[in-house]
Amino acid sequence: MAKAKENAALFDALDDLQKERGIPKDYMLERLSAALVSAYKKAYSNSTNVKVVLDPETKECRLFRVLTVVDEVIDEQSEISLEDAKKISKRHKLGTVIELEIKTKEFSRTSAQIAKQVIIQGIREAERGMLIKEYENKKEEIMTATVVATELASGAVIVNTGTSEVALTKAEQIPGETFKAGDLVKVFVTEVNHDPKPEEGAEEKKPSRGRVVTISRVHPGLVKRLFELEVPEIADGTVIIKNISREAGSRTKMAVYSRNESVDPIGACIGNRGARIAGIVDELKGEKIDVIKYSETPEEYISAALSPAVVKSIYIDDEKTARVTVAPDQLSLAIGKEGQNARLAARLTGFKIDIKPE
Repeated sequence: MAKAKENAALFDALDDLQKERGIPKDYMLERLSAALVSAYKKAYSNSTNVKVVLDPETKECRLFRVLTVVDEVIDEQSEISLEDAKKISKRHKLGTVIELEIKTKEFSRTSAQIAKQVIIQGIREAERGMLIKEYENKKEEIMTATVVATELASGAVIVNTGTSEVALTKAEQIPGETFKAGDLVKVFVTEVNHDPKPEEGAEEKKPSRGRVVTISRVHPGLVKRLFELEVPEIADGTVIIKNISREAGSRTKMAVYSRNESVDPIGACIGNRGARIAGIVDELKGEKIDVIKYSETPEEYISAALSPAVVKSIYIDDEKTARVTVAPDQLSLAIGKEGQNARLAARLTGFKIDIKPE
C-alpha cells in the first residue's frame, strides 16, 4: 500500500511538472527510467540487462531482468537455460526473450530517492531554461534591480532583477560605489550563459545555482542605454551615438552626431542647463561625461575627442597614428591625469595618439 502511494505521488508530481513548468512527462519518464537502471546495476554490482516499466495509466513502477533463453548458459547476467525457462513457462523455447520481475524492498527505497532527485533536477533545469529565455530578451538592455545582500566575502552584491537574484560581481561594480539592502540600481545585461558555472559570490547564498546571466555597471553599454532613456532625440533616431570609451567611475567620452542639421547633438544630450546629463551622472556616481561631436574627418574627430584641450594641428600617417601638436599650456590638459584623456580619445577614435607641445 505504501509503495502504491509513493508511485501515485511520483506520477502526480510528473503531471504537475508538465502543467506548471512545461517539462514533458515522457522526457522525465525516460530520464527516471535510465536513472533507475543505472542505480540498480550499481547497487547490485552487475551488468544484468534490466528494464524499467513506468506506467502512467496504472501508476506502477516495476523492474525486470531481461534474459535470453539458450541451450547452454555462458553469461548468467543476460541468459537463462531452456530447462530453467521451462520451469517458469512451458511455452518458452530457445531464443525467447523473457522478463523476470525484480522485487526487492531495499531497491524500492533507492528508487524513491532517485525519483526525487530526478524531479528536483528537472525543476532546476526548467527554472534555468525559463530564466535563460527571460534574460535573452533583455540582453544588452538596462534592468532596474533591488539590492538584496551586500556583505559577501568576494565583494559581490546580490540583486533582485525581478526575474531572479543575480550577483553583481566586484569587477562589474563602479569603483568606490557602495550599496545597502533596498537600494535600486540600474544594471546592464552583458551576457546570458546557456551552460552556467558556479557564480562568484552566489555560493555563499545559493550553492546550487549557477550564473545564468552576467550584469554590469562598468560596461559602456550602460551609458549608451541611459542616454537612450533620457534623450528623446536619441530614442527616436535623430541623434546617433557613434562610439563610447569609458573608465567607469572616473570618465566617459561619447561621440554623437545628428541626422537633422537643425538639431544640435551635443545640446540634445546635455539638455537645458545640463538637466538631461545630470541624472545620468548621478546614476553613475558622479562620473564625468564628455559629449563630443563625431566627424568623418579624422582630424576633426580626434581634435574633438581630446577636448577640453585645444589642438593646434594634427598629422595622420598611414599606420593609424595621429601626431598631435598643442600649445605648451594645453599639453597636460590634452594628456590628462595619468594619461586618461589621451587614452580615452584613442579608444574613442581608434587612432594611436602621439601628443607633442608646439
